[in-house]
Amino acid sequence: MQTFVRIVDAGSLSSAAAQLGTTQPTVSRRLQALERSLGLRLLQRSTHAMKLTEDGVRCYERAKELLASWEMFESDLRGAGDEPEGSLRVVVPHAFGQQLLVGPLTEFLNRHARVSVEWLLYDRAADFIADGIDCAIHVGEVHDPSVVAIRVAEVPRIVVAAPSVLAGLSMPTHPDELARLPWLSLRTFYRNELSLTHVTTGEVQPIAFHPRLSTDSLYAIRSAAVNGLGICVASAWVLHEDIMQGRLLHLVPRWQAAPLPMYLVYPYARFYPARLRTFVALMRERIPAALAAMKRGSDDS
Repeated sequence: MQTFVRIVDAGSLSSAAAQLGTTQPTVSRRLQALERSLGLRLLQRSTHAMKLTEDGVRCYERAKELLASWEMFESDLRGAGDEPEGSLRVVVPHAFGQQLLVGPLTEFLNRHARVSVEWLLYDRAADFIADGIDCAIHVGEVHDPSVVAIRVAEVPRIVVAAPSVLAGLSMPTHPDELARLPWLSLRTFYRNELSLTHVTTGEVQPIAFHPRLSTDSLYAIRSAAVNGLGICVASAWVLHEDIMQGRLLHLVPRWQAAPLPMYLVYPYARFYPARLRTFVALMRERIPAALAAMKRGSDDS
């Protein structure tokens, strides 16, 4: 029954097999065994498509309820309702997942020896069903009404450029002076325009430009900026070291782009296993602390 639910969620036998860490023939045999046991045809399969039968639709909904109840039943019998165990599949943005959030992840795994984590680095929205994802750490607004989205922090953003970009020019003090310089865009959050806000007066200044380079990678735009290709706006924490080493200049420091919200996101469910509950609880506490520590380091420097 677990395999059947995973087949439906994943959309194919091969995807289900990959998520379950087994082979497609094994998944097919399990499905056939369930159909024989129930005396029902659950899936209609052709070379290029798979569709639930009417009985399959009913079985899928009941199976999800039964599996959730069984997991709670097992936990109660073992006295392990609050003892995390098993595997979590977590999606994290590349830069955060490689650097800033490895510390909180390490703390979680050190606390819970019976849990393993698949730490998947995507710079796109997670597909919870198709990829079998338990939880995502997402930067930017969440618009999917089918998920739980817990806002845990805000990511400050600043304007930077390599010294070579300003060669022969005076240091800009107002956003108006930036529009005529070469630009880079982080297309996940801005493409050919953005607005900066004065930190004291609240004045908002829009800027329009034609980027020389557009990318969806925070690390790529940082590297392009260090190489002198143009100005960019990006997360302050990832630029801090380059600013300290003189590879980048913090431009118009009294003006900032709007900070980006960071969310913990996971699908709605009647029951959440202890491994997910404890992961969410720790990340709600540690993500703001990690960003605050990075900000204090920048301010002290």
